[in-house]
Amino acid sequence: MIRRFLADERGSPAAEFVLALPVVLALMFGGLEAGHFFWTEHKLIKAVREGARYASRVPVEDFCDGATNVMSSDTEDNIQAVTATGVLADGTVKVPGWDPDDVTVTVGCEAFVATGMYTGLGGAGPMVTVSSGAVGYPSLFEALGFIDSSYELRARSSAAVMGI
Repeated sequence: MIRRFLADERGSPAAEFVLALPVVLALMFGGLEAGHFFWTEHKLIKAVREGARYASRVPVEDFCDGATNVMSSDTEDNIQAVTATGVLADGTVKVPGWDPDDVTVTVGCEAFVATGMYTGLGGAGPMVTVSSGAVGYPSLFEALGFIDSSYELRARSSAAVMGI
């Protein structure tokens, strides 16, 4: 009777499935979390680049008066809103938990070349840098322990102000 029981293979596929299931689930949830992480990071980087691109089209006079930074709070608010939401007002943030106030706009009034279109300025052209600040990663499966909510994403992009 024991030999017959040991020779019986009817339950082996179910037993193999049960043994492989934890590995398959870990790979599946890990793959989903990795994909979501890279997608969120891509959205953040793309948003910061769009904010810097928007800022590069603001007139030079709105940023600098010679070597003096004269950027108004309205200009900074517009750049922050475009960076975080993609629109000037009442937009939805591109990354959950990100606030337009987290976006930092830095202007270097004499940070670019003094030739070409900047010749008439009497000095070097301005460079604007848009930084996302620390954005908490909204993990899909935080309870499973892949990535916890303390992980932060950051992005930064710079562009020469052309005022086009």
